[in-house]
Amino acid sequence: MSNGEETKPRLIAPPGTCDCHMHVYDPRYKSRSDVAKPPVAPLKDYLRVRARLGITRSVVVQPVAYGTDNSCTLEAIAGMGGSARGVAVVDRSVTDADLEDLTRRGIRGIRFQMFPGGVLPWEALDELAARVHAFGWHVQLQMDGCLLPEREAQLRRLPGLLVIDHVGKFLEPVPVDHASFRTLLGLVDTGRVYVKLSAPYEVSKVGAPSYADVGALARALVQAAPERMVWATNWPHPSAPAGRMPDDANLLDLLLDWAPDEQVRHKILVENPARLYGF
Repeated sequence: MSNGEETKPRLIAPPGTCDCHMHVYDPRYKSRSDVAKPPVAPLKDYLRVRARLGITRSVVVQPVAYGTDNSCTLEAIAGMGGSARGVAVVDRSVTDADLEDLTRRGIRGIRFQMFPGGVLPWEALDELAARVHAFGWHVQLQMDGCLLPEREAQLRRLPGLLVIDHVGKFLEPVPVDHASFRTLLGLVDTGRVYVKLSAPYEVSKVGAPSYADVGALARALVQAAPERMVWATNWPHPSAPAGRMPDDANLLDLLLDWAPDEQVRHKILVENPARLYGF
């Protein structure tokens, strides 16, 4: 249902609403042979979803499938003009001239995806975080939130901002008083850590439409630091469980429950991403 045109969200997206995490997959670009074949999800398909939801800004995240070749991501950013920014994957071979060029073309973060198929290892985090920080980039991190306590010291010493994906992506959703979730709240409390309220379907045991187990964590995060929460579709939902493709309109409407105050939603949808990504 994710790509259907039939549903519209109940939540009226305010002007400047930003989808802070989506991917473009285009068969014109060569994907890695050592990871799952990506879906066909060109920019034109995403733009229909964007229009249906009332989104006017987007952040294109480099998918695992393309490794460190950011060409498809950069083309998608350019295709949305000034209304898009991006998160890239670069390794230790990247030059300062490369980073300058990527910044000019809209890249604002480096992606660390710590699941099988991810490109960059933990050992590269400190060095690359320091390199890209000089260009105003943040670190975007996707990992199993249950492992946050063992990585906390490393994450706290990173320069600049850290953005954690998908409500912390606790592979086994935890209660709000769980030690690993308390670690996430502690990181957010530093003032340098943002969290994406996105992709609850990837880990929820409760499932659609409420994803209540992940929702409890999202509400606690919103309550703790509404000024450092952002929202995203995660279109085209490459990790959605088979046969359970989420409805993008429902994913936006979750904010009516997670952030019932309209002014708080405005921060999450408009103000926070504008500050974080430089719109």
